[in-house]
Amino acid sequence: MLRYPPIEDHGLVGDLQTCALVSAEGVVDWFCSPRFDSPSVFAALLDHDRGGYFAITADAPDATVRQLYLADTAILVTRFLTPDGVGEVVDLMPVDDPHTATDRHRLIRVLRVVRGTVRFTLECRPRFDYGREQHTLTLDDNATASFRGTSATAHLQVVGAIPLERDGNDARASIELTAGQRAAAVLTLDAADSAPPAPITGAGVEEDFNATRKFWHGWIRRCRYRGRWQQQVNRSAITLKLLTYAPTGAPIAAATMGLPEQVGGERNWDYRYTWVRDASLSVRAMVDLGFKEEADAFRRWLGARLAAGGTVSGEPLQTMYRVDGDPHLVEETLDHLAGWRDSAPVRAGNGAADQLQLDIYGEAIYALAVVEELADLAGYDAWQRAAGVLDWLTHHWDRADEGIWETRGGRQDFTYSRLMCWTAFDRGIRIATQFGRPADLPRWTAARDAITEQIMARGWSERRRAFVQHYDTEVLDASLLLMPVVGFIAPHDPRWLSTLDAMDGELVSDSLVYRYDPAASPDGLRGSEGTFSLCSFLYVEALARAGRPDQARYAFDKMLTYANHVGLFAEEVGPTGEQLGNFPQAFTHLALITAALALDAQLDR
Repeated sequence: MLRYPPIEDHGLVGDLQTCALVSAEGVVDWFCSPRFDSPSVFAALLDHDRGGYFAITADAPDATVRQLYLADTAILVTRFLTPDGVGEVVDLMPVDDPHTATDRHRLIRVLRVVRGTVRFTLECRPRFDYGREQHTLTLDDNATASFRGTSATAHLQVVGAIPLERDGNDARASIELTAGQRAAAVLTLDAADSAPPAPITGAGVEEDFNATRKFWHGWIRRCRYRGRWQQQVNRSAITLKLLTYAPTGAPIAAATMGLPEQVGGERNWDYRYTWVRDASLSVRAMVDLGFKEEADAFRRWLGARLAAGGTVSGEPLQTMYRVDGDPHLVEETLDHLAGWRDSAPVRAGNGAADQLQLDIYGEAIYALAVVEELADLAGYDAWQRAAGVLDWLTHHWDRADEGIWETRGGRQDFTYSRLMCWTAFDRGIRIATQFGRPADLPRWTAARDAITEQIMARGWSERRRAFVQHYDTEVLDASLLLMPVVGFIAPHDPRWLSTLDAMDGELVSDSLVYRYDPAASPDGLRGSEGTFSLCSFLYVEALARAGRPDQARYAFDKMLTYANHVGLFAEEVGPTGEQLGNFPQAFTHLALITAALALDAQLDR
């Protein structure tokens, strides 16, 4: 068992309230409960010795391991091919009642052998509250192990030939199965004082498996994408769904926290929250695929944030929230965790929640204006709140801020922030005009036009022949790849084409795209980072829109080779093709979808 497997060597399973990572060796080394943003139960990915894990692996050091998803589902299969036989571990989380928040979540692990004989080893070593909490173990005669902490309880139940044994306050077992035999281990996470669930049966496990497969097949059937990259788009859509908290409709940025953007570096953030920016832009991807229910659920969540107020930042909206809308995300350093391959510090919470990032207002209004149905569904009360934000923004858009990349090196007049303030006014004007909503159109129009003139005068470098990161630099920034997407500039405009060419020379490396150059534009943090996968897919879309389909397709096909073995992407790609940062990242998968749609449209012409 690897102490710290590569970040990309994982699959994801979940029940739309929380999720688990399963390594390519069959080890659950990341799992938080009862929500995505709750403390971890298993976190060996961040500290092998203190984090805890749930392993079911083949007891064969020479085994060849393969991992795959059952097609169009979130059911993960890890296969062990040994000289003596072939065995499988099938991982799934039943989607029982996703829209009702609950403390109880189940991870089902089915063991089966399809050829010969395979010996498995099971180890269940929970470590509650990021490994800070002690627990006790009760092991009864009905093959149930109950691990009780002060904040939560985990119940492990087995069916079939799995003789659980005590190993201190943990449990283990050795299982030998022959062709045709099956067994199962079901881990139920619940409240601290919970009683063990009802005894499980093989028939019950089979029923859960069939119901889970049926759920995912039924959900993906709603996808209307029939383009050239259907398998990749479907996997990205399922990943976005897995990373959305169903009780509120709030998508999170990634399943994990603390995974580094540079091995041994300090850029190790907590991404288990809902960024207004990421979630708003995901609306476009979901609507384009036909998932309007998910888009509307986020619209309602966003409207509730505007109605609630009370942000930590003191602005009408803040950069990010917990999945239930709580604005308090106090950042702390977990010094007792070593970090993935000694990449410390490990941070929980996110101090960027109280940063000023003005672009979020543009993305929020953009989400409402993606399709007529969403704008119309908003209703009068929601429109009044949105209009109030736009009225406020007319007085507050012209400020320095921390920008989209949440830099910690001081505020600047970021061009992207101005661009998205322009988008807020532009889309607000469109909605008000189309639906006859009350609005201060003269003031909004004046603000929109003032931003246009300012970006053209100060965000454009005549020497570089390109739009730049902020007004006091000539450094480029990949966030500006969204300029033609939001309609600020035409994709064939000479200024935009020369900007794209400049990015090719400064930010693009073999079709992989850096966000910006930290050495040329210090961001207040030490070290470097890999190429940003979101930006690499935005680059593909920009090339397609600019009428460069051959270059776009080559870049897209190369980018797809950086997906992991089950089609998932982390935040970044390192210098030798390894995945870095939190995993899997929703922003990357939504950009893959929009890139595929744009490229299909261009190729079809």
